[in-house]
This record gives sequence, C-alpha cells and structure tokens, in this order.
Amino acid sequence: MTAPGRFIVLEGIDGAGKSSQVGPLARWLEARGRAVTVCRDPGSTPAGDAIRAILLDRREIHLAPTAEMLLYMAARAQLVGEVVRPALARGSWVVSDRFLPANVVYQGHAGGLDPDTIRALGAIATGGLEPDLVLLLDVDLDTAARRLDRPLDKLENRGDDFRARLRAGYLAEATRDPARFAVIDAAADEGTVAERLRAAIGARFPELR
Repeated sequence: MTAPGRFIVLEGIDGAGKSSQVGPLARWLEARGRAVTVCRDPGSTPAGDAIRAILLDRREIHLAPTAEMLLYMAARAQLVGEVVRPALARGSWVVSDRFLPANVVYQGHAGGLDPDTIRALGAIATGGLEPDLVLLLDVDLDTAARRLDRPLDKLENRGDDFRARLRAGYLAEATRDPARFAVIDAAADEGTVAERLRAAIGARFPELR
C-alpha cells in the first residue's frame, strides 16, 4: 500500500523569499527518499496559468475584490483536482508556493472581504483539502521591499499600508491555527532560512530528521 503523501505550503508577504526556497526544499525532501511534486497557486495547470495572467500580469484588467477572490478559487480548484490530490494519492509530497491562506490574507485581512467567507468558499474549491503544514516566512516590511528588485505585479504594487495589513493578517492566521502553521523568521540569508524551514518540517514530521 502506498504511503500517504504530505502537503506543505510556503506562505508570506511579497519579498519574504518563499519562492526561492521552494526548489531547495523539494530537493532536500527528495534526498530523504520522498517523491516531490512542486506547484504554485495560482498556476501549475493550463487553466490556472491563464487565470494567473489575468490576476497578476494584465494590468489593464480591473477586477472587483470579490471577482478577484473567486478567480483565485477557480484556479485553486483546478490545481487541487489536476495536481495536488493525484500527487498525494500516489504518495508524493506536494510543495506549493501559496494556497488558500494567501486568499484569506490578501483578499480578506488586507483586501476587506470577510475571512470566514473566504475560508468557507475555499473549502468548496478544495473539496476540504488542507495543508499538513504551512510554513509562514515572516519578514519586516523594509527587508521585503529591498528584496523586490524587479517589476512588480498588481498585488505588489498596492503600497505599504496594504503590505502591513498582509503581514498582520498572516500572523493572525498563524495564531488562529498554530497546529498547522510554523512561523519562520525569514529576514536572514537564504541558507539560514532554508535551515529554519528544514528544522520546522523535521519538528512536524520526525521521520525526516
């Protein structure tokens, strides 16, 4: 019988460094004998990539907050059905760059929609699937801003007040669900942050130590 896979999600404000940690984390898991599937939310399916372009890249398209939130849900539903659940069923560990917590924080805590409503809709979009572990890379706003040395997407361009609400929202979500979240100090260099991520995973899954 195939051993169950695990579902790990990296979250954090823009500039926290989560995207740069996904690859090294996947390779670390593979070195410990785990099959690994890497994905990003939104994206990683043809439908999800098309939705991602609307959400993040096409600046001329104005979206109402509820429309934006529902597009994320549509991309996530496709991601779960096409990628995440099949990978977990075959025993693969899934490492995702963002998942439902990002929706709750970006469109909820920071964007003004009701977080509980977003969670309820998220349960429908994902069929109730939740991560086994959410690694929240927490970083101060000044450090995050210095790291964003590239053209910014729609969400990254919303200003300092929005980013402050994002960080506060993520920390509130971690406080709300401490059994699922691990908060990682991500202000250090990439190598140190990678070590902290591995330590948090080892604490949650002792078989990986």
